[in-house]
Amino acid sequence: MQWGLILVIAALAVAFGSGSADEWGQRAPYRIHTLFSVECQNYFDWQTVGLMHSFKKSRQPGPITRLLSCTEEEMKSYRGMDLAPTFRVPSWSRHPKTGDWYPAINKPVGVLYWLQHSEDAKNVDWVVILDADQIIRGPIIPWELGAERGRPFAAHYGYLVGCDNMLVRLHTKHPELCDKVGGLLAMHIDDLRVLAPLWLSKTEDVRQDTAHWSTNLTGDVYGKGWISEMYGYSFGAAEAGLKHKINDDLMIYPGYVPREGVEPILMHYGLPFSIGNWSFTKLDHHEDNIVYDCNRLFPEPPYPREVKMMEPDQYKRRGLLLSLECMNTLNEGLILRHAENGCPKPKWSKYLSFLKSKTFMELTKPKLLAPGSVNILPDQHQHQHQHQQPPPVDEFKGPYPKIHTLFSTECTTYFDWQTVGFMHSFRLSGQPGNITRLLSCTDEDLKKYKGHDLAPTHYVPSMSRHPLTGDWYPAINKPAAVVHWLHHTNIDAEYIVILDADMILRGPITPWEYKAALGRPVSTPYDYLIGCDNDLAKLHTRNPEACDKVGGVIIMHIDDLRKFAMYWLLKTQEVRADKEHYAKELTGDIYESGWISEMYGYSFGAAELNLRHIINKEILIYPGYVPEPGVDYRVFHYGLEFKVGNWSFDKANWRNTDMINKCWSKFPDPPTPSEVHETDNDLRQRDLLSIECGQKLNEALLLHHKRRNCPEPGSESESKEESISLGSRKVGKLETKQAKGSDETTEETTSEGRFSRLKMWVIAVWVISGVGFVVVMLLVCSTRKVRARGKGYRNKRRTTSSYSKPGFE
Repeated sequence: MQWGLILVIAALAVAFGSGSADEWGQRAPYRIHTLFSVECQNYFDWQTVGLMHSFKKSRQPGPITRLLSCTEEEMKSYRGMDLAPTFRVPSWSRHPKTGDWYPAINKPVGVLYWLQHSEDAKNVDWVVILDADQIIRGPIIPWELGAERGRPFAAHYGYLVGCDNMLVRLHTKHPELCDKVGGLLAMHIDDLRVLAPLWLSKTEDVRQDTAHWSTNLTGDVYGKGWISEMYGYSFGAAEAGLKHKINDDLMIYPGYVPREGVEPILMHYGLPFSIGNWSFTKLDHHEDNIVYDCNRLFPEPPYPREVKMMEPDQYKRRGLLLSLECMNTLNEGLILRHAENGCPKPKWSKYLSFLKSKTFMELTKPKLLAPGSVNILPDQHQHQHQHQQPPPVDEFKGPYPKIHTLFSTECTTYFDWQTVGFMHSFRLSGQPGNITRLLSCTDEDLKKYKGHDLAPTHYVPSMSRHPLTGDWYPAINKPAAVVHWLHHTNIDAEYIVILDADMILRGPITPWEYKAALGRPVSTPYDYLIGCDNDLAKLHTRNPEACDKVGGVIIMHIDDLRKFAMYWLLKTQEVRADKEHYAKELTGDIYESGWISEMYGYSFGAAELNLRHIINKEILIYPGYVPEPGVDYRVFHYGLEFKVGNWSFDKANWRNTDMINKCWSKFPDPPTPSEVHETDNDLRQRDLLSIECGQKLNEALLLHHKRRNCPEPGSESESKEESISLGSRKVGKLETKQAKGSDETTEETTSEGRFSRLKMWVIAVWVISGVGFVVVMLLVCSTRKVRARGKGYRNKRRTTSSYSKPGFE
């Protein structure tokens, strides 16, 4: 009976066919060929088993070919030649000319080699290109997806931000044709023949362009050029004049919630996913021998009935069931593969029984596209032009309007050192008008707060702990403080500039320079607010099409702000309370904690009023990002860690350090400009800006300590201020221990000069203590002698009338 289970599953696989769908009514009017690229490793072998099994189950028309990249040495020990119909291609993991190690380049190399040397490539009309780490759920038929000659179909890869910035202008003559796509590609063979050599050459170009690997240019969180092949495809397609039809819901990552009414036809398990306490990450199985290890499967996930019990929300439950299907299809493929390998009969188990059940067969039957169900996204560049470039505003006439600048903080030393840096840069920037710090404090915090004189201040009740819900969310203080300020002050300014405390101003930010107007605020792009483009916006605003992904710097007319501020606060509370939609695929928040609810509150509140922004990317830059050539950025936003050589700065490391009330505290000095990258101008400009930011913070702290009349470094009065903590001080070079937890304290060692003065002071105390001890001892001794004499006198009187014991006296 146990082996019969395997035979039943094998029979089902045979029934599904070898890739031809004629017997299932899926005869294709054109010839389709599916390709996927791998290397000869165990890691790709188990992925191949899963993809091949799903290929058969899905009834995908036409043949499939695995493009296998192997060196001759690797081929000697490779065991998996029979896992799929295979076409061997040269391995370029180590580039034959440059020696660069970049295995991802094997994909365009393999496609080009197949086109040039395979007989199959001469007998095909349409090509579907997939990745090995995918599970096919239904037939992928290019013309049903809307693909045409000259218009390939592709899935959306929104993180390829290089299509929107200087990277695309560096690597293609047609930046307007650059599409953020990948994962699922379907195109005519004639288009592929034009594209393939450009795909390879552009991959090489981007990979060699190390000066532009930074996260702000590529979207690659590691900044290592690992997604160069993806950009090679997009830039190559732009060079070939190919404009894609783009879809964002037919390919899904397990763990994501599918769009209502859409049945994904492809699962891409490139990211970790979990169901309750069970989880799967493909990278955990990089060296896994599971294909050749008889009857061993991946850890079994929960059963569908368990998922139905653990997740009441029907939409999230549907997403979890897709994750189950992905894992179970992988394991089903392994069972069949083990049988083909001649493995002994597996022991019966509840899980094996489930995989042959009608329930599982029903869950994994091929998903067919309904006519007209494919949603094609609007052209990305036209959409940006229509929604981010309002008509230019007429120049201001007459005298310039008054400006008032706001920034929001809380009464902690963390915000205090940011305030010192901000205010110092404000004074140097030439920013017109007045400035106000919106300081959110509880009554208890305010009693012990020491930083009242750091900036012109408007005091605001703290909403860090929500007065009604009890939710702890300090970011809500920003809109709450703006509302409070509007209702409690007399404002004579016409335009309000709203900034964050962790910013350094480099120049004035004015409405006349950046073309702000009544009804048309100006802001900077926050592209990660993907909720403006999906169901999140539809849930939280009546005008989702008016949602702008903006933040950081805001220039707004006071009349607009008076109407808008309350919406900002209300929408922040609304999004924060909507825990059902914290998922990263909806919000872009990788922590899924609702921490960026205030940012969405701003965007959704503005959308409610149809308040569309002029989005300007030349106002603000994050230190550590490569600047656009010739741009005079007005603001540093040091919210992220940045580095220059071995020096780095991360504001979060200084959360618990009192830089304000401890004399002469400062951050580690950045390198000098002479130490930065000399050969590459882009990297040099990046590093110079990072150094400027670090220097401005320390410059601000130095002036702050001088204004406090701190004693000169090394003076006796300063030494007396130091608390002596023996065993924790280090002599010599000044070092800083930064807090790494709420229970740890930060200590700073003193310089050698100050320590020597302190040592002399301690020695003096010891000397005085020693003298005092001698004096006390002399007094004690003299007292004892007096007492001894008195005692002898009394004893002599007693000898006349009593017996004296020998030795008693």
